[in-house]
Amino acid sequence: MAGASAIKSILEAKNIKIKDIANKLGIKEQVFSNKLYRNTFTLSEYIKIADILECDVKTISRDGAITITNKEDKEEAE
Repeated sequence: MAGASAIKSILEAKNIKIKDIANKLGIKEQVFSNKLYRNTFTLSEYIKIADILECDVKTISRDGAITITNKEDKEEAE
C-alpha cells in the first residue's frame, strides 16, 4: 500500500480529520491535502505523521531489506 493510501486509511479508521493532522504538523490544511492527494511526502514527514497517528513507518529497499522506523529510532538518528 502506498504511503498516502495508508495515511488515508488510518485517518478514516481513527476518525481523524485532515485539518487536525495539518495543525499538528504546523502546515496549512490545503498543503497537507495536496501532499496526500499527490503522495509527495518525504520520509521525515511520514515519520512525523506516523508519530502523530501512533504508528510506525516501514520502508522496503530495492534489495528487499525491511526497516521499521518509529519515534525512538528518529530521536536516536538526530
